Amino acid sequence: MAMVGWLSELLLKLKIMEVIAQTKFVRQTPRKLRLVADEIRGLRALEAEIILKSLNKKGARLLLKTLRQGIANAENNFNLNKEGLKIKKLEIGEGSRMKRYRFVAKGRVHQILKRMAHIKIVLEGEEKKEVKKEVKKKKEKKEKHGTKS
Repeated sequence: MAMVGWLSELLLKLKIMEVIAQTKFVRQTPRKLRLVADEIRGLRALEAEIILKSLNKKGARLLLKTLRQGIANAENNFNLNKEGLKIKKLEIGEGSRMKRYRFVAKGRVHQILKRMAHIKIVLEGEEKKEVKKEVKKKKEKKEKHGTKS
């Protein structure tokens, strides 16, 4: 426990933030998703987005959707630069399975497993420095209009 606290304090001092984006119960097998995920693991977010756009696979479309969700979370909720984001961790986990049956000869049945997956992308990036500039701009606007606070 002490190690986790120490590490989080160090990350706060460096102003490095982690953003998590998840998509659960995706109707795609984890094995097929992992093939696409291996292509972008460890890359910068914008580079990964370009690669996923060019791949002609269903898994690429699903990963792109989750990656864009993470980028939007980073920009809007954590005030991070889009250009500075990097994929720190990309996990493809197994979800539940739907069991279906195929009837075959002599009264027998073969089971068919329709697998689902969970996608988890952790992005890391440095905090924007433009926060102080926005406060200064607001103060300048108030002075122009003659209101003082």
